[in-house]
Amino acid sequence: MRVVVDLQLCEGNSRCAEAASDVFEVRDDDKSHVLMERPSEALRERVKLAARLCPRQAISIVED
Repeated sequence: MRVVVDLQLCEGNSRCAEAASDVFEVRDDDKSHVLMERPSEALRERVKLAARLCPRQAISIVED
């Protein structure tokens, strides 16, 4: 699994960082940045939750 954030859509609502702080971080540019592009399988459910919670649908999970 690979995690991607569309920075054109992201508004920095921080919902993703609240759900999966190991994977996402909202920086000074008010955009979410991926800290771990390929998170472990143990984080899958938290990453999926982060994607669902994103109000702008800016997070994609790409299955490799």
